Amino acid sequence: MALAELTAADLAVARNARRQQWTTVLIALSVAALALLTVYSTLKGTTSYSLADLGTALHQAAFGGELARDDQRVANVLLHLRLPRVLLAIFSGALLSLAGAAMQGLLRNPLVSPYTLGLSPAAGFGAALAILLSQSAGTAAGPYISLSAIFFSLLCSLVVLGLASTKSMNITVLILLGTALTSIFTALTAGLQYIANDEAIAAIARWTFGSVNEARWSHVVVLLVTLVVIAPYFMLRAGAVNSLAFAGDDTAKSLGVNVGVLRVSLIFLAVTGSSLVVSFIGVVGFVGLVGPHIARLIVGSDHRYLFPFSMVTGGFLLLLADTLGRLVLPPRVIPVGIVVALVGAPLFIYLILRKRNAL
Repeated sequence: MALAELTAADLAVARNARRQQWTTVLIALSVAALALLTVYSTLKGTTSYSLADLGTALHQAAFGGELARDDQRVANVLLHLRLPRVLLAIFSGALLSLAGAAMQGLLRNPLVSPYTLGLSPAAGFGAALAILLSQSAGTAAGPYISLSAIFFSLLCSLVVLGLASTKSMNITVLILLGTALTSIFTALTAGLQYIANDEAIAAIARWTFGSVNEARWSHVVVLLVTLVVIAPYFMLRAGAVNSLAFAGDDTAKSLGVNVGVLRVSLIFLAVTGSSLVVSFIGVVGFVGLVGPHIARLIVGSDHRYLFPFSMVTGGFLLLLADTLGRLVLPPRVIPVGIVVALVGAPLFIYLILRKRNAL
């Protein structure tokens, strides 16, 4: 009997090891696919370039040197227009998807995301307010856009989670509060457009649609640093999130997890990261919902793998949406927020129908 039990235990360990190995392989393959899409998106557009052109541009950026006039023009397009745009889309998608995966685990429902809780619309209103006030004062908006976006997004999260806590984090309350606050901040943003001048309206409209057209290397660096800072902490706390997501608050507390600190710290980082994204590219809905859900379908719900894979799927999804937006109706560029919504909204409806018993 003992031998049989030992054999069954060994088989379970072996199956778990194979599953972990396969998950690692899937993540590696997905990273490779993202790398290929990165190269393709950098080279393709209204004007397409070759790998040799990209190699020449990267060589000049790394080692300097003089280029012919045409080669210099190509290098400028690739290094200062295409590449920052591509990297901004990847890092933005990764942050939004990571934030969504964390919120879904902490609040124990896959319908939760920065967008569905109203955090992204709140950040969009903050960015729009900073744009309008800076233009009225005749000053550059600069970092005030990001600060205002983060402030209103954090304020929205405090309202949602504070009110929902009185109902023991009931998912119905969360979704309804998120819907209500989304409507409020959308209306407030529309109100700002109503009183703004033409220049401010155009700038606010870009945040409303969501776009990476104004990508800058400074944006890329900020989001990269944000990922480097917060992603390791998410990975460090993945085991604690597992205990909370799978077993609930009481069991997690019995295992030594400080649930309050875990929730507050991860949600604060998730809100901050997603707010920075909104301040740079505008309101992009559903990436925080779709990215983690796709990752969960492929690698399962273990947050040790779900967190990194969500970053890959989110980056891939947003970059794919931007690439399609540039290639479908050239030379027009469809804002990335529109393309993502066309994909994300049907999936959100499917999730609601699938989880209707939970609601």
